[in-house]
Amino acid sequence: MADTKHQFEVVTNICRELFAKKLKDYGAAWRILRPQSVTDQILIKAKRIRSIEEKGVSLINEGVASEFIGIVNYGIIGLIQLELGFSDSVDIKEDAVLSLYDRFMKDTTELMYAKNHDYDEAWRSMRISSYTDLILTKIYRTKQIEENKGNTLVSEGIDANYMDMINYSLFALIKLNFEDEEADCNS
Repeated sequence: MADTKHQFEVVTNICRELFAKKLKDYGAAWRILRPQSVTDQILIKAKRIRSIEEKGVSLINEGVASEFIGIVNYGIIGLIQLELGFSDSVDIKEDAVLSLYDRFMKDTTELMYAKNHDYDEAWRSMRISSYTDLILTKIYRTKQIEENKGNTLVSEGIDANYMDMINYSLFALIKLNFEDEEADCNS
């Protein structure tokens, strides 16, 4: 678990740093996005990852890591939007956004640690393409919950699905960033 904690800190810091830089460049322009639009942004990123996985080539000079980072950051945006509601303007200051980002990342990471304990790090045996498929499944579940106006009979809500998408993306980023270390440990 110690390696997992360290690796999660590394990849979550990568995601946060990019989020903070884009926040400086664009402000919180995403505040106008309704939750359904956030879900669709995540869908676009996940579909691009799957397309690259299937075709084995990308015509745009960006690999899948940037898309997984995008899913993490849009997942956090989705959680913020669920809590605050969408706005017709940029109505939040940078420090407040980063505070919310940190809180939701902490909540999401704590969920991962609890599940990781119960599942005994099963994610380490999975392929990155499986994370992609699971993210797509969570997106389509989320879209159905959105169509149902957020009502579920027995299922978790949109927030739990966003958190799972974030964690699957973080698993992929760990695999992409630390696969050499993993291979050395298994040799």
